[in-house]
Amino acid sequence: MLSLAASTHPASLRKLTLLLLRAFLAPFAVTLPVALFILDMQFLWVYADDLIGKGLEPWIIGKLMVYASARLVNMALPLAILVASIMAMGSLAERNELTAMKGAGMSLWRIMRPLMWTMVLVAVGAFAFSNSVWPAANLKFRALLFSVTKKKPTLNLQPGLFYTGIEGFAIRVDEKDDDGTLHDILIHDNREASLGATRVIRAKRGRMDQEGDYLMLRLEDGYSYEEDLEQAKRRQERLHPFIASSFGQQTLAIDLGSLDFNQVDEGLFQKVHEMMTIRQLEHAMDSLAGVGQARRADVARYGERNVLLIRDTLRLDSGRVVPVVAADGPGIALAGLAPSQRRMAFDAARELTRNAKQGVENALDDAASKVRLRNRHAIEWHRKFFLASSCILLFFIGAPLGAIIRKGGLGMPTVVAIAIFLAYYIVSIVGEQMIKSGTLGPVAGMWLSTAVMLPIAAWLTWRAMRDAHVRRWNVRWPSRRTKPLPR
Repeated sequence: MLSLAASTHPASLRKLTLLLLRAFLAPFAVTLPVALFILDMQFLWVYADDLIGKGLEPWIIGKLMVYASARLVNMALPLAILVASIMAMGSLAERNELTAMKGAGMSLWRIMRPLMWTMVLVAVGAFAFSNSVWPAANLKFRALLFSVTKKKPTLNLQPGLFYTGIEGFAIRVDEKDDDGTLHDILIHDNREASLGATRVIRAKRGRMDQEGDYLMLRLEDGYSYEEDLEQAKRRQERLHPFIASSFGQQTLAIDLGSLDFNQVDEGLFQKVHEMMTIRQLEHAMDSLAGVGQARRADVARYGERNVLLIRDTLRLDSGRVVPVVAADGPGIALAGLAPSQRRMAFDAARELTRNAKQGVENALDDAASKVRLRNRHAIEWHRKFFLASSCILLFFIGAPLGAIIRKGGLGMPTVVAIAIFLAYYIVSIVGEQMIKSGTLGPVAGMWLSTAVMLPIAAWLTWRAMRDAHVRRWNVRWPSRRTKPLPR
C-alpha cells in the first residue's frame, strides 16, 4: 500500500514522466535523422545522373535535399517512432526499471500514459505537416527537380567525343592540352537545320574562352563547309549551292544561354493532387465526381434517344401492321431497293452503328478516367490522416514489443523494427496499387495495412500487460554420473 501511494505521488509521477520521455526522445532524436539520411541517399542514388556534371550551385542541391527530406517524412517518422518505442521500453525492461514500476503497483497502461500523450501530440503535428508542409514541399520539389533535369550539362569537352550540350552545335576535339589548346577541332553548326542550311567547320588548332554568356572559339588554320537548301525556289529550279572556304584565324561566338539554370514556374504543378490540401482535394473530388456522373448521364440519354428495340412489325400510316422481316426474304422496307442500293443501305447502317458504339465507348472511357483521377485524389486525402494514424499504431506495436523482448540498444530492436516496418510499408503499397488498378476502393486500399496491423498491436499490448516475455531457452548439459564409493 505504501508503494502504491508512493507511485501516485505527484513528484514520483513527474520523475516517472521525465524518465519515460528521456528514454523515448533520446533514441527518437537519433533514429529520425538517420532514417531521413538513408532515404535521402536513396534519392541521390536514383537521381544521380540528373545532378552530376551540370555545374549546379551547392545551394540548389541543398534546397533539393531539404524538399526531398520533407517529402520523405511520411516514411521516416513512423519508422523512427517504431524503433524508438522498442528501444525505450526494451531498455527499461532490460534494466529491470519496468519491473520496479510494476512492483510499485502501476500497470503497463499507466506506465505508457506519458508516451501515449506524446504520440497524440506527434500525430496532431504529423497531420498538420501532411496538410500544409507536405503539399508545399511537393510543389517546390517537383518544380526544382524539373528545372534541374532540364538543365544541360556544363561545357566539358572530352577528347574524341562529340559534345551536344549546346543547342544547335556538336563539337569534337582530338586532343586537349593542359594550357587549354585544342587540336583537330570539328564543329557541326545545325542552328538553321530546320531551314535546310548546315555548316561544318574544321580547324587544326584553337582555344576556348568564356566571355559573359558567350563561348568564344578562336580557331586557326581551318576550313568551313556550308550548304543552302534555297527554300524560296521550286524543286526543279534549285541549284543546291555549296560554299567551301579556308581561313587562317576565325572567331566563333556561341551563346551559352541554354546552359543556364532557369527555375520553372511552380504554377505548372499546382493542379497536381500531391500539391493540394484537404479542402482543395475535396473540391477536386466533388468536381470529378460531377463530371463523371454527367458523362454517364449523357450516354444514358443518348441511348434512350437513338437506340430502339428491334421490331418484327411495322405500323403503316393507314393503321395496318405488316411484317418488317418476311419468312422467305428481306423485309418490305428493303423490297423495293436494288441489290446495290440495299448493300449501300446496309453499309451506311453499319457505319452509323460503329460510330455510335465508338462514341459511347469514348464517353464511358472518359467517365472511367475521371473515376481513376478521383481515386488518385482520394489517395492523397486519406494519406493526410494515414501518417498521423501510423504514428500511433506503430507506437502500440513497438512499445509492447519492447516490453516483451526486454532488449535495448541498436541491435535486435532495430532489426525487429525494420522487419515490422517493411511488412507494414509493403502492405500499404499493395493497397495503394489496388486502388489505382480499380480492385479496391480508396477507403479499403489506404487503410488495408492499418487493418492488418491493428490486431497485431492489440495482441502485443494484451500480452505485454499480462507480463509476457520472450522465452529463453536454457540448455542443460547432462551431468556425469559418479560411481558410488565402495564401502
